[in-house]
Amino acid sequence: MQSKTVLILFLLLFLRLEVKAQDISIFQQFNGRYDYLAIGNTLNQAENNIVQDFCEILPSSQATLNIDNTSTIVAAYLYWAGSGLGDTEVSLNGTQIIADDTYTTVYSDFSNGDLTYFSCYAEVTNQILTEGNTVYTLADLDISETLANNSGYCNNRTNFAGWSLYVIYENNSLPLNQVNLFQGLEIINRNITEKIILLENVNVLDNDNAKIGFLAWEGDNVLNFGESLSINGNIISNPPLNMADNAFNGTNSFTNSSTFYNGDLDVYSIENNINVGDTQVEIKLTTGAINPNTGIFSADLIIVNNIITVLNSQLPDATIVIDTTETSCNSRNLTINYTVNNFNSTELLPANTPIAIYAEGQLIAQAFTENNIPINGYESGVINVTIPNLIPDNFLLNLVVDDDGFGNSTVIEILENNNIDETIINLFPEPKVTNLPSLKLCDIGFNTAIFNLNNALTNINDTAFLNFTFFENLQDLEQNENNILNPENYQSHNSPQTIFIRAEKNSCYDIFTFILNTENCPPIIPQGFSPNNDGINDHFNIQGLYTIFEKHELLIYSRYGNLIFKGNDNLKWYGVSNHGINKGKPVPTGTYFYVLKLNDSNYSNYLGWVYLNR
Repeated sequence: MQSKTVLILFLLLFLRLEVKAQDISIFQQFNGRYDYLAIGNTLNQAENNIVQDFCEILPSSQATLNIDNTSTIVAAYLYWAGSGLGDTEVSLNGTQIIADDTYTTVYSDFSNGDLTYFSCYAEVTNQILTEGNTVYTLADLDISETLANNSGYCNNRTNFAGWSLYVIYENNSLPLNQVNLFQGLEIINRNITEKIILLENVNVLDNDNAKIGFLAWEGDNVLNFGESLSINGNIISNPPLNMADNAFNGTNSFTNSSTFYNGDLDVYSIENNINVGDTQVEIKLTTGAINPNTGIFSADLIIVNNIITVLNSQLPDATIVIDTTETSCNSRNLTINYTVNNFNSTELLPANTPIAIYAEGQLIAQAFTENNIPINGYESGVINVTIPNLIPDNFLLNLVVDDDGFGNSTVIEILENNNIDETIINLFPEPKVTNLPSLKLCDIGFNTAIFNLNNALTNINDTAFLNFTFFENLQDLEQNENNILNPENYQSHNSPQTIFIRAEKNSCYDIFTFILNTENCPPIIPQGFSPNNDGINDHFNIQGLYTIFEKHELLIYSRYGNLIFKGNDNLKWYGVSNHGINKGKPVPTGTYFYVLKLNDSNYSNYLGWVYLNR
């Protein structure tokens, strides 16, 4: 039960005009079997609206902390405040304390100009855990220079200083509460005579021991003109300390003291002012009335430093975090890893709490928690979704816990506005395909050539690619399997043959293709050979012919023009005649003429001579 509206409580002072302030807002929230105790003291000698002849503060003051020994201290915060811009270093039981933050506010009036007031706070949990229940002395809060250099504080009777220690503690005997601590520094004057604050997101399950507390400065007991503090339309009071018409009057509810001069450390029971089932609490403050003694409109001035509420809730608080998302190239599938938390809760989050998955505001999938998630616990999950084609490649992904897919909550929670997490998803579209120039090599036989595929990379100018892998087909490329292991010596047996390159880039890849062309290159015809069976140059060895121009025809003629040999891809000429009257006999040494018919449309017939030497 956390307020969306900052709690600000103000009562006003006579003839004070312009106000500047730092809004009080939520500082810490504690959910569990928690409560709080506050101690503190003034550093004023007396109420400055009654005794007007002092213009200095005390060097120190004391207060006693006494927390039940069955309780465990969870956190402790020290506050100190006074006139001026601020003293950020004080001491608590001799330990130097440096402010974690300082708030200031400015009040202006006609007579004294701008008057600044400050409040500092520091977390002192470790010191309080160490020292425990004892007398605490705050010292070294020095505003003497401020008071000496600006007489307006004392003339205006707003010379003050004081301190307070807030201790949050846990005790198993307590109900499950939510403790909200708000802080800042706010000052209001007579121009605002009424303030209504709605404390929303309240789900009251039990109003026992419900309470609200305030730390405020500069309240005056003698200024009670038109003061009232009401909860849900009922004026609250704590007599005899805080009467219905004088809420801020220099009192300490924890010690029943009425000598917390120009400071108020008060707490009110509101269990009779809220009801089971309430979803909001209305706080109304009024101040200002005609002074019957003077006939002048008068009001008290209050500087509110912090507000604290203790309400029984016993509710879960579901939140969700998108841990990681996983996408792949050329795919609209998305894997989402997420965590559902039940932090800041006072009850377990039940199993089967729904989770809605939205893409660009469109519901695309649903999931559910699997187990009861305990207080301060969590549960991790994973879901695989397919993004509809109507959703753009770049889109906003939302995961909403406690959402039935129609924007409806199914579980009453402490907060209903913190159930969402979102991230931008960039799907990788279908990879870009680029065609590269072909690679060409001569046929070395049977339509075979050995290529260095890396030569194709010289035509890729983009330096952003991290890696290149070669494949014989597109399916293997997409599955990234069966890649070509030795691209430097790739033996191609088909022409033309398409090679695919997977170029890795930006967690995805582009595709490049190129053609391998194995060509029939011009044959190299020798001018002689010696068929003497020595194993060297024993046949008419026309390089680049056999198993390449597989349909060729070779005709050999004598010098008289007689056909003596007819060969093909399976029949080479070893100097033996297979035509004419000397068929089957070796031919003598001499010059012979040939006609080489390649039977290839790219080439004409070759005519020439060859010398045969035996």
